Amino acid sequence: MTATTQRPTPPRGARERRGALAVVLVVAMVWSLSGLEVTLDRLLGAPGDAWAILRQMVPPAFARVYERGAVGKVFESVYIAWIGTVIGAVLSLPLAFMAAHNVAPVWIRVPIRQFFNAIRAVPELILAVILIPITGLGPWAGTLAIGIHSIGTLGKWATESIESIDSGPIEAVESTGGRWVSSMRWAVFPQVMSTISSYWLFRFEINVRASAVLGMIGAGGVGSELVSHLVFRDFPAASAVLVFTIAVVLTIDTASAAVRRRIIRGGVGRPDEPSRSGEALADLTGIRL
Repeated sequence: MTATTQRPTPPRGARERRGALAVVLVVAMVWSLSGLEVTLDRLLGAPGDAWAILRQMVPPAFARVYERGAVGKVFESVYIAWIGTVIGAVLSLPLAFMAAHNVAPVWIRVPIRQFFNAIRAVPELILAVILIPITGLGPWAGTLAIGIHSIGTLGKWATESIESIDSGPIEAVESTGGRWVSSMRWAVFPQVMSTISSYWLFRFEINVRASAVLGMIGAGGVGSELVSHLVFRDFPAASAVLVFTIAVVLTIDTASAAVRRRIIRGGVGRPDEPSRSGEALADLTGIRL
């Protein structure tokens, strides 16, 4: 005798709910398009207009933009992104320890979490606009804008990493009479540092792209060079700047991804090697609190 399989009966009203959800999504999309004032003529003519501009961008004027110092502007965007990431990493790490629910009291972590949320709510572009009257035009405004925004993002990621740790090492440190600082240093820090370091590199990749955009409002970087060519409709020069920027960004992304993979693999304890948490706990006997 062969057993016959039957498909489970769908819940009553499931088809109606899916249909209603599809209708809501279609209505929302149509309403959004009407708010953008996108007409059918513009949609049909957009491919032709884009192709006309792309044809004018070939061949790129590499020699001309190189003489104007466009390569230096590209690397200025990288410098802005790097220093901004360092600012965000250094300031967000101690705050993350005070924002995690498993290592900090509620009266400390709630204000810091709201501080992270408030920073993330303001884009880098708006921060740069606010900072330019204070610092003046140039890369310092872009660096501070990226650094401040990175505090909120990196702080949130680091907090989530701390909250997902194994609580066993913390209990071991506390059983030896260790204080809160010792618990963070020897029980929490070794567990999360590899993940947090990979987050720093990932944020650096994001900041490289953001720094290129900030240059369009005068906050330093390659964006100002790109805008100057587009304003005068010098499309071959704009194309060369884009190619330089894309090449640098792809190189940074590839190298950063390789380093992040290496960090994450190195952060996982191997069967024949003690974990860093175990090594840290083994050194507790030599600590003087």
